[in-house]
Amino acid sequence: MERVERGTVRRISEVRINETQATLSRWMRHVKLRLGHLFVHQGFLLLLVGFLLGRALILAKLTPFALPFFVSVYMLRRDKAAFALVSLLAGAVTLSFDTVLFVGASIFGFLFIYSWVRKVISESLKLVPFVVFAVSLATKWLISYYWLGERTAYGVAMAVVEAGLSLVLTLIFMQSIPLLTVQKHKHALRAEEMISLIILLASMLTGMIGWSAYGLSLEHVMSRYLVLLFAFVAGAATGSTVGVVTGLVLSLANVGNLSEMSLLAFAGLLGGLLKEGKKIGVAFGLIVATLLMGLYGEGKAELMPTLLESSIAIMLFLCTAHSLTEKIAKHIPGTAEYINEQQQYVRKIRDVTAQRVSQFSNVFQALAESFSPGPLSDSDEYHEREVDYFLGDITEKTCQTCFKKAQCWVANFSTTYAYMKQMMHEADEKTLAQNHQLLREWERYCVKAGKVVDTIEKEMVIYQANRKLKRQVYESRKLVAEQLLGVSQVMDDFAKEIQKERENHYLQEEQIYHALQEFGIEIGHVDIYSLEKGNIDIEMSIPYCEGRGECEKLIAPMLSDILGETIVVKREECAAYPNGYCRVAFGSTKAFVVETGVAFAAKGGGLISGDSYATIELGTGKYAVAISDGMGNGERAHYESHETLHLLQKILQTGMDESIAIKSINSILALRTTEDMYATLDLAIIDLQNAATKFLKIGSMPSFIKRGDKVMKVEASNLPMGIIKEVEFDVVSEQLKSGDLLIMMSDGVFEGPMNVENHDLWMKRKIQELKTTDPQEVADVIMEEVIRQCGGEIEDDMTVVVAKVRHNTPKWATIPAYMYMKKAQ
Repeated sequence: MERVERGTVRRISEVRINETQATLSRWMRHVKLRLGHLFVHQGFLLLLVGFLLGRALILAKLTPFALPFFVSVYMLRRDKAAFALVSLLAGAVTLSFDTVLFVGASIFGFLFIYSWVRKVISESLKLVPFVVFAVSLATKWLISYYWLGERTAYGVAMAVVEAGLSLVLTLIFMQSIPLLTVQKHKHALRAEEMISLIILLASMLTGMIGWSAYGLSLEHVMSRYLVLLFAFVAGAATGSTVGVVTGLVLSLANVGNLSEMSLLAFAGLLGGLLKEGKKIGVAFGLIVATLLMGLYGEGKAELMPTLLESSIAIMLFLCTAHSLTEKIAKHIPGTAEYINEQQQYVRKIRDVTAQRVSQFSNVFQALAESFSPGPLSDSDEYHEREVDYFLGDITEKTCQTCFKKAQCWVANFSTTYAYMKQMMHEADEKTLAQNHQLLREWERYCVKAGKVVDTIEKEMVIYQANRKLKRQVYESRKLVAEQLLGVSQVMDDFAKEIQKERENHYLQEEQIYHALQEFGIEIGHVDIYSLEKGNIDIEMSIPYCEGRGECEKLIAPMLSDILGETIVVKREECAAYPNGYCRVAFGSTKAFVVETGVAFAAKGGGLISGDSYATIELGTGKYAVAISDGMGNGERAHYESHETLHLLQKILQTGMDESIAIKSINSILALRTTEDMYATLDLAIIDLQNAATKFLKIGSMPSFIKRGDKVMKVEASNLPMGIIKEVEFDVVSEQLKSGDLLIMMSDGVFEGPMNVENHDLWMKRKIQELKTTDPQEVADVIMEEVIRQCGGEIEDDMTVVVAKVRHNTPKWATIPAYMYMKKAQ
């Protein structure tokens, strides 16, 4: 019992601790959100910045920061201009009345002059820096001349310098103020924005000059903290840049801070180099820089205050929240956080795109399901119901007014129904007129026999038309459903392809990199995107080889040995200058390649043939060879055949299944015209990875495969395209081998030879007697033999397409590389 109570107390205490931690976390998050909203969105951060810039000086005399800051806020966030004015005047009050007079006069002078300029000139924003220059110069000169009584050339020169600085600072603040007032998501800082922000922060630090405690200067502490922060976030280059810029601005404000520039720059460089040691490493860099510069610069007497200032900066840096440094790093290009942020953004865009494509796929699938008709009812019950409807209609038109209605349909219902059902069947088969016995029996049975027979024959025409219409509607809906389903499948595959993540292949990249280095080839870097069999994708950067072809001749064969698959150069971007690096992409090659040859002739030696052919490289690793023969000859037949192949190419290249593609083409050909124009299609699709071939023959002639001395025939019995709504075809599959010749031809070639009884045997014998394996020569020889057999006359359009399948062996892919292959393993 006591154990149970202790366990219960322990669980209750754990729950309370977890609840307290969760409450504290929510409270901290709420405080952060409120502070961020207050300072950034409400603009209270501008009060702090304006106060420091209002008391910032250069050479202990010039105040060029106040007017540019106000102008930038006024132009970019006019609703916060009052905050900027109040804070600048408050900062100037801490210096002197002369500073307050200059700041106030210059600001109100700008407002007056700019309001006049804006009325006169439409694009007044471009003139803002020059207005600032003029106002600053005029205000400084008037105050110096009339108020202070300084009428020297030195005073005029200082006024010109201050006005010039104000012009430059206006351009800088116009870029940096938006970074403090508006949160820009996914916004990367450009180089000029980074420098502008650093100058703004350094200018704020000059407003801290004179603030000290126990001999420690606040501007020194905050400047070193700023360098530590940027060195930790962005590395050595940015850290040293921040140190140089901050030190330069501080030294302009106070010549005594000139040595501070060297310390800050060195600390930024060391801290950035040691950032792999986290915050401790960056802090150690500042300590080393402080010791070296302190001992070298001002001696041991000033070393201790400098060390204390650095120590306070390090304490502030160590207390800085990780969320702040991470948020800053997300906006600086080159940092890991920025790269992750960009990858997340790209991944999000990719996922959204894939989701939308998947949604469209689901829509098409739903449409396909809605269009998909149920199976046509072949049940006896359905047929009986159709017969009843038909006979009921006949009875209504013939028997309804007959005086023997009751006798026929009440007393002798079965006999009457049987006679009429038999006559309906005979009329449907178009044999009623020949069935004299049935007609005689019906005449003896019915007093209106002739009228009933005539009505049955007339209504049967309508009945057959309705039945045909139902069948056509069913077939059309089925075809549309199959097409929509095909589109849905293509889009679904595309969505899955989009969502594929790039796998990390660090180990394989290192193996390939070291293998090539050991072989003596210098490599910049290796990026592996895919190692999937048959879909390898590798990119490299290599030094400029002066066109010697090292990628094709050396690297690609070596990668082929390492990966156990033939690799070729997919694309190459040469360096723009001799000492640069070339970008090369390597990928898998296909196991087989197809060489083609074509011979064709128009009827009577004309220019326009009704036959069309196409050889199509599909993006799915397949190769298609097709011949289409339009009905008849001439321009219209050529248009039909050409249009058939054009549609086929477009649909196949989308990745849609071949069967659905052909059904789609058939429906288009059947529906787009009322004329009797048809087209045949002889299609062979060769898989370039294994040479497996599908033959789809729609009203076409047989094809032949020549393998050595053996000749095989490929044929299928299918009607031409466009004749019927629902095309049915057989798909014949054959396995080709390297060296095989695939010979496809139109009817003008196959049936053209005169005085030949068996065209199959004649064509096989001619193909078997061929002495060449070159596809073009084979096509020319067959065409020549057919024309000679026809007595030199071309009675029909003739087309022969010959495709030769062979293994793909790149000329540089046979270099052995056993030594570096073992090292890579």
